[in-house]
Amino acid sequence: MQYVCDVAGGRTWFRIETEVEAARESELMSHAVEKHFRRAYDAASQAYRPGQMHYVEQDIGRAAHIRRTMPAFLTLRDAEGNALVTAMLPPPGPAGPAGRPIIVGRGNGDPYPDHGEAIEALGRHFGVTLERARCYPYHRG
Repeated sequence: MQYVCDVAGGRTWFRIETEVEAARESELMSHAVEKHFRRAYDAASQAYRPGQMHYVEQDIGRAAHIRRTMPAFLTLRDAEGNALVTAMLPPPGPAGPAGRPIIVGRGNGDPYPDHGEAIEALGRHFGVTLERARCYPYHRG
């Protein structure tokens, strides 16, 4: 995982960088972020076009392309490393149908009541507004 930013209450946002990390997040949080990470990674990887490079050089830019074009998957952790919130932020650029941020808590619960300030801080870090009505997909009631 890659450090992103610290927030109040001794919590820290990290970027999920590998399928193994996404699988662990799914396990800890009882949701399907691993499936979404894998799909986004595969789509970004398949969209990569190396251009006119020699065969041995053709994958040099693949990792940078994937990181640039797939959504950012993030986890909020407390000081002990416990997973609290999972976020998926679309890559910069025109928002397509999958261009909506998604933010969930354990078991796809609503993370905003307990972690709204941390989510707001993540939005400030990325220069986006992460309001509950737009980002939490499981409105109940």
